[in-house]
Amino acid sequence: MNEVESKTVTIFVKDLSFKSDQHVVDLVRFLAEALPQINLDRDGNELNVSLPLTLSKRALRLRIKKFLYKKGLNKEFRPISYKSSEKEGYSIKEKKIIDLSYY
Repeated sequence: MNEVESKTVTIFVKDLSFKSDQHVVDLVRFLAEALPQINLDRDGNELNVSLPLTLSKRALRLRIKKFLYKKGLNKEFRPISYKSSEKEGYSIKEKKIIDLSYY
């Protein structure tokens, strides 16, 4: 793919790899099978995804949510969109759970 026809999205998987690094390996495999037109490379706690221009970031988010649901991790983790000056993409963060005890 040329740089002109693709865009790069970064997925931060620090929280997910803290729980289990196998989940990150499974996520890479799942995304490669679900979206064969993308290129994935892992750099530590970052997944760099090269998407064609015709594929939206929303489709990538949908596949991440589908992976979390299939693995039973959707109660603990969620993809959060972020955008900085040099990178944009998603961060898989742990959900904050509040326990309120009455009496």
